[in-house]
Amino acid sequence: MESAVFVGIDVSQERLDVAVSGARRVLQSSNDEVGLEALCEQLVDLRPERVVMEASGGYERGVAMSMLMAGLPVAVVNPRQVRDFARSLGHLAKTDAIDARVLARFAEVVRPEVSKLSSEAEERLRALELRRRQLVEIIVAERNRLRSAPRLADRIEEHLRWLEQDLTEIDKEMKELIESDSQWQAKAAILQSMPGVGSVVSVTLLSGLPELGRLNRKKISALVGVAPFNWDSGKLRGKRAVWGGRAHIRSVLYMAALVATRCNPVIRELYQRLCAAGKPKKVALVAAMRKLLVILNSMIKNESKWSAATQ
Repeated sequence: MESAVFVGIDVSQERLDVAVSGARRVLQSSNDEVGLEALCEQLVDLRPERVVMEASGGYERGVAMSMLMAGLPVAVVNPRQVRDFARSLGHLAKTDAIDARVLARFAEVVRPEVSKLSSEAEERLRALELRRRQLVEIIVAERNRLRSAPRLADRIEEHLRWLEQDLTEIDKEMKELIESDSQWQAKAAILQSMPGVGSVVSVTLLSGLPELGRLNRKKISALVGVAPFNWDSGKLRGKRAVWGGRAHIRSVLYMAALVATRCNPVIRELYQRLCAAGKPKKVALVAAMRKLLVILNSMIKNESKWSAATQ
């Protein structure tokens, strides 16, 4: 009986290291159009059960897209999860070839869910949202420099004007992109109907959390990183804590929850009740973030706008 084939690919800017389960040698391919086309042809002939690669700062997107278009079952996974898996196997050294072999083994043992093929518009929206986050970080850094370097104020202010203009243009382009798609437009209207959720939050969720509305409340909370995990052993009952997940989604949820604790009756009641019960404000705010996310997830799933009476 023929055994299933699993492939691990370590992605870098210029090169791909490819490990195939059962093969002794790690293959190498250039990370360009010619190399990707040849690699896809080889992998299609192997008919792998799963092809796994790590999220690596965006370098993996073109590779994953090419392979998904070729019909290969590609999964892009969290690097932290793979490193923890490598340590559990006793692999402490790290090279591109070792990483590729670990990914192949990870594919065989874990069999992560196959990634969804994104449309060109989805990739464009994701890229614009990422660039917007980068611009906001640079603007904050430049404003801080303005306070500490008064002799360079003219140069910094000129740069700030350019950055803010670019930010305005990106916001306009993202708005036009969402308005060009009826599904995005409907989802954005649903999200923004909830008090505390504005255009920035809705765009970030649409671009960075496509699973919204497709997962249950526990899975979506864990995916974002606002689900408390147990820390118990024997008689020890440790504090519950949240960790992992998508940091940029948590950042916008944090700001939305802050606003919602003042203007959203459901979130405000939860926050005030937890604070009155003696919970630290930070704990109460994380609970508000989770509640906010769960409600938004349900609204998208049921295609229904905000109503305090139904929450």
